[in-house]
Amino acid sequence: MVRIERAADPELVAAASHLFDGPARPEATLRFLDEEGHHLLLAIDDAGRPVGMVSGVETTHPDKGTEMFLYELSVDEGSRRQGIGVALVRGLAELARERGCYGMWVLTDDDNEAALATYRAGGRDAESTHVMLTWSFD
Repeated sequence: MVRIERAADPELVAAASHLFDGPARPEATLRFLDEEGHHLLLAIDDAGRPVGMVSGVETTHPDKGTEMFLYELSVDEGSRRQGIGVALVRGLAELARERGCYGMWVLTDDDNEAALATYRAGGRDAESTHVMLTWSFD
């Protein structure tokens, strides 16, 4: 059995580092947790171990209002295909509704079948074709 909970403790976030692209950095963790519009939901197994995570960031624009950007989703390899990713996506969508967001969006690669299946099962409304451009400031 897995429960979904909102992360508020830096130590719990550090324990979920295996779900991120790299180790959680203490300064960045504190800043993320302190920001009102930043959200991290964790899937915790019966042993108290994080086995999944989804992060979201509220974005507000003067002519649109506030929407939730699903920033990142990850499920531990040994816990996949059990509905954890879908539960995390639905949990973030519910949080977005509670916070008054008018919608939620995510970008993923068009060949990432696992992500596409998860987002489709998580209740998405529509799909579109976009090009993402990035800037690196290293």
